[in-house]
Amino acid sequence: MQFEIQEIQEKVREKSAFIERLQQEMQRVIVGQRYMVDRLLIGLLAQGHILVEGVPGLAKTLAVKTMAQSIRTQFRRIQFTPDLLPADLLGTMIYHQKTGEFLPKKGPIFANVILADEINRAPAKVQSALLEAMQERQVTIGDTTFPLEEPFLVMATQNPIEQEGTYPLPEAQVDRFMLKLRVDYPSAAEERQILDRMAEKDAAPAQAVVEPSEILSAREALPMVYMDDKLKDYIVQLVLATRDPVRFGLDIKGLIEYGASPRATIFLSRSAKAYAFLRRRGYVTPDDIKSIGLDVLRHRIILTYEAEAEAVTSEEIIRRVFDKVPVP
Repeated sequence: MQFEIQEIQEKVREKSAFIERLQQEMQRVIVGQRYMVDRLLIGLLAQGHILVEGVPGLAKTLAVKTMAQSIRTQFRRIQFTPDLLPADLLGTMIYHQKTGEFLPKKGPIFANVILADEINRAPAKVQSALLEAMQERQVTIGDTTFPLEEPFLVMATQNPIEQEGTYPLPEAQVDRFMLKLRVDYPSAAEERQILDRMAEKDAAPAQAVVEPSEILSAREALPMVYMDDKLKDYIVQLVLATRDPVRFGLDIKGLIEYGASPRATIFLSRSAKAYAFLRRRGYVTPDDIKSIGLDVLRHRIILTYEAEAEAVTSEEIIRRVFDKVPVP
């Protein structure tokens, strides 16, 4: 087994060589926000989409755009508004008088990296059109189905402050996002660095330092990252604890309406492997699962009215779960 892990370790180091170049190029443009940048890379590696909550001005758009530029991929920013239609996102059929035929005109969804800005501003039918493309990785226009080119990553943002005129995402749709991030303000030192770097002029655009083929090759290597059976059981126990807390000795039964879905088990495993891969390790540790677990689970637990009345958050419940479930 030790020899096999060494082989895996060498393979992971080879396939993850591009990560350092990518991180350095992104850090040249973005000040701080290491948490968000790392999670973007995890989503890219694990083929999972990301939902971000944060007030305006925290470099969410800049981070996604910088990553797309660094990987030599196509980036599209789509501003979601109440009057947006599915055709504005996916595309439509256009009639050509010369040929007498209807030909497809592709929408902005046909890119590698998509920023769905303020996704909760658009009505449900537009949200559904985007989420179907995320899940199936294909778009149907008229009678023709077009596959979306890999790598394909959607980062959707929500403004937690202003809720007037919004259409909250249903729980079933939110569950399709691998990670939900909460982005906070930079530190005082980072704020000063932002001032020095960007107050006088805009940041220089990132240069392409990674080819899309390197990302696809890393994705193929990701499943070989070793995860012990005890860690797989640990992931299952964490998810089960959100559904049946009494069984695990947790005094939170009246606070959870619905626990995490089986999709949480899958995404927690994949994201833990991507977390290890990002650190150029060929094996997963319990700390990897704990580090990424909050981002995977926070939007998959539906709280009761009692929990909301007591101002209990899903983060608090998840931390209690991690504290109670034994670590292998």
